[in-house]
Amino acid sequence: MTPTAALLRHPLPTREQLAEARVLVVGDAMLDRYWYGAVDRISPEAPVPVVRVTREEERIGGAANVAYNIVTLGAQAALLSVVGEDEASHRLEQLVAATGIAPHFGRDPRMRTTVKLRVIGRQQQLLRMDFETTPEHETLASQSARFAELLPQHAAVLFSDYGKGGLAHVEQMIAAACAAGKAVLIDPKGSDYSRYRGATLITPNRAELQQVVGSWRSEDELREKAQGLRRQLALQGLLLTRSEEGMTLYDAHGDTHVAARAREVFDVTGAGDTVIATMAALVAAGCSLRDAMPLANKAGAVVVGKFGTATASYDELFGSE
Repeated sequence: MTPTAALLRHPLPTREQLAEARVLVVGDAMLDRYWYGAVDRISPEAPVPVVRVTREEERIGGAANVAYNIVTLGAQAALLSVVGEDEASHRLEQLVAATGIAPHFGRDPRMRTTVKLRVIGRQQQLLRMDFETTPEHETLASQSARFAELLPQHAAVLFSDYGKGGLAHVEQMIAAACAAGKAVLIDPKGSDYSRYRGATLITPNRAELQQVVGSWRSEDELREKAQGLRRQLALQGLLLTRSEEGMTLYDAHGDTHVAARAREVFDVTGAGDTVIATMAALVAAGCSLRDAMPLANKAGAVVVGKFGTATASYDELFGSE
């Protein structure tokens, strides 16, 4: 299916259609580790709480969590990522494969797999420690070759950019995907969006968009800046996620907005992952960007009511529609 067709088709996919949808996720996969414990006293060494760890948990994060959101909805996902040759990478691959995602990991023995360790006490995050390094050029080159092999098997490509270096060759991969008629969706990072030129859709949040186009004082000014960026980058759509204000899609037809769904916010971790994953799965199943957006908004509302990086299921998304 071409990206143009993805904009024009309107029927919402059935469970069976979604099961046939295939999305290739490319980006920075990481391992999320949680240490839970009791906080009973302050350390005599420094004015910090002492956490007596009673439970440990591991989850897939980053681009891996994006892919997990896709398979949770009932679609198919493959994950192409660069990791190290270390304990964390093998654990991450085990967890990814267990979800039903097809892992395609390029390994760089000089690289440290990204791990985010969170210490939780009294249901609050007290500390986060990040372990990470950047992949080498040779490993990224082999990733591009593997991308070319996997591309024909998928209807949509989702680039999940966390700024860890795994998407250094994203321009070439976008060009290849567009030439093959695939829908290309991007969760952007940084202030240089020129490397995303030609994509079907990018999904910045307010802070990310402001970093690129500057601040705005009104909806009219925001519309002008968003549409200007969309045209400049030859994008079919720009989906601005706006937290409590919902989200707005800017495309060649103008703009359309959906309000945030009222829900108690427990944890916003991974909500952006869920939004773009839902968009990609629905587009791969033949849904238009405009029809997919309200469902992506609903999926985001579902996961903020859960703790940590979470997902929304097909029944949670379509059950009350």
